[in-house]
Amino acid sequence: MAPAPPIGSAQHGATVTETIYKICDVALWQASEPAGVFTGAPVDHHDGYIHFSTAAQAFETALRHFNGAEDLVLVAVDALMLGEALRWESSRGGDLFPHLYGPLPLAAVRWTKPLPLGADGRHVFPELVA
Repeated sequence: MAPAPPIGSAQHGATVTETIYKICDVALWQASEPAGVFTGAPVDHHDGYIHFSTAAQAFETALRHFNGAEDLVLVAVDALMLGEALRWESSRGGDLFPHLYGPLPLAAVRWTKPLPLGADGRHVFPELVA
């Protein structure tokens, strides 16, 4: 597999960014806090890596994979702190998505915020940065 492009480079129409996002069930996230690492959701375990999205991808990820789900948290992660375990791989529509091959150290987390449903049934996101 080719090495990840550098932060800020563009490939396949997607930009590799410094901040990446994980949408997660709040109870699953809270269960990871005492250990100081998040090992992933069931889909992550099945696929062999932890799925993340960029700011530009997070909204569609919520629509496709978490539509109508309640009790979610949005986790902002410093991609630079993940080192070589983070790989940018082609996925949906050829966009590069961040995949973490290993546990997420909570020291790399910038913040966590609730991801509530709005009146229209879609998730209400806080302001996201790349």
